Amino acid sequence: MRRRDFLHGITLTGTGAILGARAAAAAAEPPPETTTIRLDRRPSICIAPQYLAAELLKAEGFADVQYVNTGGSIGLHKALAAGEVQISVHFAGPLVVRVDAGDPIVVLAGVHVGCFELFATGAVRAIRDLKGKTVAVLDIGGSQHVFLSSMMAHVGLDPRRDVTWVTHSGQEAMRLLAEGRVDAFLGFPPEPQELRARKIGHVVVNSNVDRPWSTYFCCMVAGNREFVRKHPVATKRALRAILKSTDVCAVEPDRVAGFLVEKGYTKRQDYALQALKDIPYNRWRDYDPEDTVRFYALRLHEAGLIKANPQKIIAQGTDWRFLNELKKEMKG
Repeated sequence: MRRRDFLHGITLTGTGAILGARAAAAAAEPPPETTTIRLDRRPSICIAPQYLAAELLKAEGFADVQYVNTGGSIGLHKALAAGEVQISVHFAGPLVVRVDAGDPIVVLAGVHVGCFELFATGAVRAIRDLKGKTVAVLDIGGSQHVFLSSMMAHVGLDPRRDVTWVTHSGQEAMRLLAEGRVDAFLGFPPEPQELRARKIGHVVVNSNVDRPWSTYFCCMVAGNREFVRKHPVATKRALRAILKSTDVCAVEPDRVAGFLVEKGYTKRQDYALQALKDIPYNRWRDYDPEDTVRFYALRLHEAGLIKANPQKIIAQGTDWRFLNELKKEMKG
């Protein structure tokens, strides 16, 4: 179905309050300072709100909504710092790492809890069992590497010395795990859904439900610092579109799964639907995003991946004013 038909269908099914007319405070806002906005496109279902937001961004006054193919975490870091991507949903850990490195980005809000799952061979039953093992990730410094490093630091392992990291594409990593040539692989949707369907490995950690990971945001919204400074109205409007789309993912996973397949963001609707049902998209109002930044800053400092303390990361790399305003407007 076309995106407009999708949004119309959502309204007809009883979630019109999410996508309907903006609150009076929002309607009184001036138009965005720019009518062009650039987001990124990556092969991950969990950032579905970012893709779903396209039509809502147009309703917010952005005539030109662009999705830039950054190729993955590392490409996104560079694009966001350079302003080639102006706002994006991204995993909390790498955002903390990039703020520590001095990248001009600011974290604006939390989007959802969970999405990563650690699959392993029979020799690995817990995170501590990774010591001396080989772990596959997409890239060093990317989301998988940073998240698993956080997990290892949390249980007293040193991710710089205690495991052997190898880099492979998701499909190649899953093949190697099935063959026992790597001991573990941290997947993000739709990879965990495929691994379960193919009965490859077993789940060691599911960040959707396993504490402490399930009590903090996985993915958050971040913006280029200069864009946010120069375009506060545009920033708030863009964030509102993404958060409204997050609500839609929570209440209409079947329709969103169909949208993702129809638009070419993923191939398997069944995997997409399962991921959307598993990921808690309904907690962005309830969890404190600053707690998430603090938690990952502590873990990544323990892992030796950042130098700054949490207070400095929060001071330099977060801006909650737009979220605080939207929480009042978008009560639900």
